Amino acid sequence: MEDLKYLYFATFLLLYLITILLNFILIVVICVDRALHEPMYIFLCNMAFNGLFESSTLLPPLLSNLLSHSHEVSFACCQAQVFSLHVSTAAEYTILTVMGYDRYVAICHPLQYHSIMSFSKVYALIAFSRVYSLVGFSILFAMSLQVRYCRKIVDELYCMNHSLVKLSCTDTSTVNIVGLVFTAVFIFPQVILILYSYAHILRVCLRSSKESRMKALKTCTPHLLTMMNYSFGCLFQLSQSRFNMSHVNYRFRRFMSLYYLIIPPLIHPAIYGICIQAIRVQVFKLFTWKNVITNVIELKS
Repeated sequence: MEDLKYLYFATFLLLYLITILLNFILIVVICVDRALHEPMYIFLCNMAFNGLFESSTLLPPLLSNLLSHSHEVSFACCQAQVFSLHVSTAAEYTILTVMGYDRYVAICHPLQYHSIMSFSKVYALIAFSRVYSLVGFSILFAMSLQVRYCRKIVDELYCMNHSLVKLSCTDTSTVNIVGLVFTAVFIFPQVILILYSYAHILRVCLRSSKESRMKALKTCTPHLLTMMNYSFGCLFQLSQSRFNMSHVNYRFRRFMSLYYLIIPPLIHPAIYGICIQAIRVQVFKLFTWKNVITNVIELKS
């Protein structure tokens, strides 16, 4: 590890900078272009903010720890990371669920779309995705703070609630049960709602023309790829935190523990940028020399 720490540091730093750049570009494009001030893009912008928050919660402390000789982290910083990572993970699933509902309304009830997905409802759903995850995990977090710890070594690359609870020298069965309930409430219902939305979307597409099916496919593909990618890494990490997976290669387990926190915020802006033409066109416009020169002239005048 010590021999490769500078290589790891450079790799994670590069991934962090690319993540910031891609999500920042996506946010700027959506905010600047009035044509993109639609519910789907507003939700996407919110997801990009969450990706920035999640990456910034994980990677800067990880980078600092890589260069540290002691690899120590204060208890307060560890608890802050636990709270931030769990809240952002729960919020990510809620945002994906809201985006699935948006696609369901757009495809299954196109004539009523703008009346159902009013801007007041859009912002209410965004607020709900934040408050729901924040309040929900606060209950589990408050219980975890009551645990008395007798060990100090966290067998993870970052602080997670379950890895801290395992350091306790007292009975933690209540906290573990509440943790499982929290996971069940904040992941599985959202996945079921998304699958339910897409079951209705599929039913409508099967009755539609080929052109309508292709249009629905183009708008739904980025969301489906995003959900499957995030769920894959998240469920693997959940499984290895709760069950004995010593039979799985150690390096692979470490890679997967970072996967769902690093890779999704990195590639999701690229997925939407590639799959959605409106975003792709605006990104090209933003970075064409002609457009840059025009913006500079306007600023000078």
